[in-house]
Amino acid sequence: MKRALLFFKKKLGKHGIRNIAVFLLACFMVLASIMLIWVSTFKIPSLDAVRDRKISQSTKIYDNTGKILLYDVFQKTKRTVVPFEEISLYIKDATLSIEDKEFYTHRGFKPLSVLRAVIVNILSLSYSQGGSTITQQVVKNSILTGDKTPTRKLKELVISLKLETAISKQEIFSMYLNEIPYGGSIYGVEEASQTFFGKKASEVTISEAAYLASLPQAPTYFSPYGKNKVKLDERKNVVLREMRRDGKITEEEYTKALAEKVEFIQKSIFGIKAPHFVMFVKDYLEKKYGKDVLEQGGLKIITTLNYELQSKAEATAKKFADINQKSFNGSNDAFIAIDPKTGGILTMVGSRDYFDKEIDGNFNVTTAHRQPGSTFKPFAYAQAFVKGYTPETIVFDLPTQFSTNCPIDDFTTTTDGKCYGPGNYDDKFRGPMTLREALAQSINVPSVKVLYLAGISDSIDLAKNMGIGNLQNSNTYGLTLVLGGGEVSLLDMVSAYGVFATEGVRNPYVSILKVEDKNGNVLEEIKLRPTQVLDAEVSRKISDILNDNIARTPLYGANSRIYFPGRDVAVKTGTTNNYRDAWIVGYTPSVVVGTWAGNNDNTPMAKKVSGLIVAPMWREFMDEVLKTVPDESFNEPVLDDAYELKPVLRGKWQGGVSNLNQNILNESGVPYSSLQEVLSGGVHSILYWLDKDNPRGAPPTNPSSDPQFERWEYSIRKWATTQGYE
Repeated sequence: MKRALLFFKKKLGKHGIRNIAVFLLACFMVLASIMLIWVSTFKIPSLDAVRDRKISQSTKIYDNTGKILLYDVFQKTKRTVVPFEEISLYIKDATLSIEDKEFYTHRGFKPLSVLRAVIVNILSLSYSQGGSTITQQVVKNSILTGDKTPTRKLKELVISLKLETAISKQEIFSMYLNEIPYGGSIYGVEEASQTFFGKKASEVTISEAAYLASLPQAPTYFSPYGKNKVKLDERKNVVLREMRRDGKITEEEYTKALAEKVEFIQKSIFGIKAPHFVMFVKDYLEKKYGKDVLEQGGLKIITTLNYELQSKAEATAKKFADINQKSFNGSNDAFIAIDPKTGGILTMVGSRDYFDKEIDGNFNVTTAHRQPGSTFKPFAYAQAFVKGYTPETIVFDLPTQFSTNCPIDDFTTTTDGKCYGPGNYDDKFRGPMTLREALAQSINVPSVKVLYLAGISDSIDLAKNMGIGNLQNSNTYGLTLVLGGGEVSLLDMVSAYGVFATEGVRNPYVSILKVEDKNGNVLEEIKLRPTQVLDAEVSRKISDILNDNIARTPLYGANSRIYFPGRDVAVKTGTTNNYRDAWIVGYTPSVVVGTWAGNNDNTPMAKKVSGLIVAPMWREFMDEVLKTVPDESFNEPVLDDAYELKPVLRGKWQGGVSNLNQNILNESGVPYSSLQEVLSGGVHSILYWLDKDNPRGAPPTNPSSDPQFERWEYSIRKWATTQGYE
């Protein structure tokens, strides 16, 4: 053994140092060659691809101010890319102080940091240490995968070196600030600033910037909404201390920033405001631009929504749904408000709570088709006025069997549709009434007669032209249409009432003011498409009636919830016969507000009129809405009472033949209206005195040829006899 050792010592002394050196050099060259071959197999993206790569940006939906974010449409990433110049200097300085102080002096990585990380990883048998510069983090987060392996680390170093020689430090820093993760689906400083503070990245304070710089190290652990908020505060203070040491802020700024109490916006559990409206808008955008563009194209959507009013409507819906459920067995409600001058949807509340699964809260009742009850009546009355009838026209509110398949003296309504003898909400009949009184008090029998006079098909056509969709042909409904036999949506109804508000001008409802792409190019912008679909004078007549508190007092009382002292507000309520739906729609020249109450499963409520069920919530919200619009009055309609009009069109029902005292007329020359008018011809239905399709033309030569004539006359003859008339 000793001889062997002596032999090796002799050999080593003679050739040892040179042989070891040669051996080590050979090993190094072999390893280096292997390493070069290995590295050469890396699939490294070109720098052009890095610079020109497309960064997915989520589409954002805002209210009408463009400041309140309603929803961020995304799959996995919420990101908004902004120019480097639009990022606060505080954010840049805070990030450099805590993440990479030598960023502007190193060449992409710091050898000592990498060596330290390698040693720690070897000793710990893990890859927990990164030692990454900002450049490396850009490469890691936006170019390579996030797994920590030796292969990826080598790629990261190589690409970092190449990136530093290819683009400027500012470009690299901009990429970092726009793409760094801040927890969950939030990426980039602009998205983080908006999410946490409700402001742009250019507007943050020093303390807020320090918070933002603190988060990327461990976004989940340091989340301001998690259990480690104290640790986040401590790290924020570390960032501020480093900024002071680096000379980024003064001692005074440091002290002030430490003392500043930063408020984080309350985290939305569901990340959405005005959910029914947002989903309504999202559905439109997806159909027009496609799902991929919507989720990754970075569109900016400015909607028509007034979020302040939306919040009040949601609170009102929640409040009164609870009340109605206890008092009327009505578990749900909905609101729509529209600006009739533009068609812009101001509020959309599709249920009392979008997230209430027990009532299918995510179902949007405002776009669902329900029976509207008496809120449909104004369309029939409007068509009657188009034909030449007047608000003073007389029809009789008396029991009437309208179906020609049923006996004339049978005033019932059968479920098979054979008989149709509707009653009124109070089971009373009032005799002769003007159309003004009948509409203002929502009396059923006169309204059915008005629909017959106006024409079912013509009334449907008018309603469609005004914005009511989904209506079928006249054979589908018959005379039941005027009492809500058709199914319509609250959105359509409110939009159509807007035509009355604007004196016959239709502006189709819209939900979007502007759509911009991620570069600020306007893809879509609201364009008004006003169309005169109803004579202005007819609209004035309807508004005048629905705003006539005296005419509606017998139904609602003089000081009802739908009366606004000193202000013009036209209102119409409606309740379906089965009490499944309660409606109310009201408007001024500047706003239309509609409210619905009921149950999503279509079960009936308590047998109460809509004035009790839905009017209180509508009034509470309407009071808030009226604060936001000008105090405008409706233009008064022209009083149409020329003597040439048939007496029945001028409110005269005691006869249809008019005679004046010519002696008084010749002596005084006063207008006919102040003279004693003598009527003759007996008491008859309106069908006796005029042709229903041409009310201002020649009277009918054979009234009985009208299929409804004898049915209307039957009750009038009986009534006239009891009243002492021939």
